[in-house]
Amino acid sequence: MAAPRTRVQRRPVHGVLLLDKPLGLSSNQALQKAKWLLRAEKAGHTGTLDPLATGVLPLCFGAATKFSQLHLDADKTYVATARLGVKTSTGDAEGEVIAERTVRVMPEDLARVEAQFTGPLRQVPPMHSALKKDGKALYEYAREGIEVERAARDVVIHSLKVAAMDAPADIRNIRITARVSKGTYIRKLGEDIGEALGCGAHLSSLRRTATGDFDESQCITLEALEAMSEDDRLAQLLPAEALVAGHGRVTLGPEDAARFLSGLRRRGEWADAGEVAVFGSEPQAFLGTAHITANELIPGRLLNPIEIQQILLNATTCEMTP
Repeated sequence: MAAPRTRVQRRPVHGVLLLDKPLGLSSNQALQKAKWLLRAEKAGHTGTLDPLATGVLPLCFGAATKFSQLHLDADKTYVATARLGVKTSTGDAEGEVIAERTVRVMPEDLARVEAQFTGPLRQVPPMHSALKKDGKALYEYAREGIEVERAARDVVIHSLKVAAMDAPADIRNIRITARVSKGTYIRKLGEDIGEALGCGAHLSSLRRTATGDFDESQCITLEALEAMSEDDRLAQLLPAEALVAGHGRVTLGPEDAARFLSGLRRRGEWADAGEVAVFGSEPQAFLGTAHITANELIPGRLLNPIEIQQILLNATTCEMTP
């Protein structure tokens, strides 16, 4: 008879964990594992990585989930390996081989596709994606053998490097390094590059190396997290304001901070700004985001007083822990 499972006692956890997602787990599976290790009440991630992809996956906990959209919209950098001459049903190594063609690619061809695919592009999302049609994910239609019409999307390839991984006379594998806008499918980019080279291709590996200002050097693996004590796990969290590090900063005194948190606009000598991060001075705490129009600070997404108290209490507890 199996032993009864121990119920995890959840707790309020606030902050951002930069996870190096492992191969084979979905983004949600990785999130649930980290959430369990931290015993967190509320969590979400900032952009899906396929199970066959690894790399930077920012996980948001508690108050930080309010600002996760900022990194859903952020530019991302990927390093992918593409196998030339072989097309698969999914555009990656998980799918069945559907076509094989002769490969005749020279180094100058790689320079040509670099130029061709750098800049604004119209990209048709692949059928094997989580985009929804009539409430159903495209990959579900694909599994049923149904092809659904998809509208092309505007994306931007900010930078692209395509390099041979074999001898120049027999190029079979290429490495694609790309910094791209929100909504770009790297599997589709790899397939399109393969078509432009005249031989087709599929991705054999994919790694996200950066999202916004976060890069792989800042990340921790699930294995490393699991090996830590609970206090050390919590110490891996960045504060929620790490998600708005690129914003301008406004600091309010106690009275204005209290009114701002209640949703009231504040007036001051501030220049117009599309988005700013707002902090209180006494106590020093992140309050949320706002925009400034005609000297008015207009609240956006706000923490609530309970969340702020919990964050301050956790910070005090960490300072007192030897």
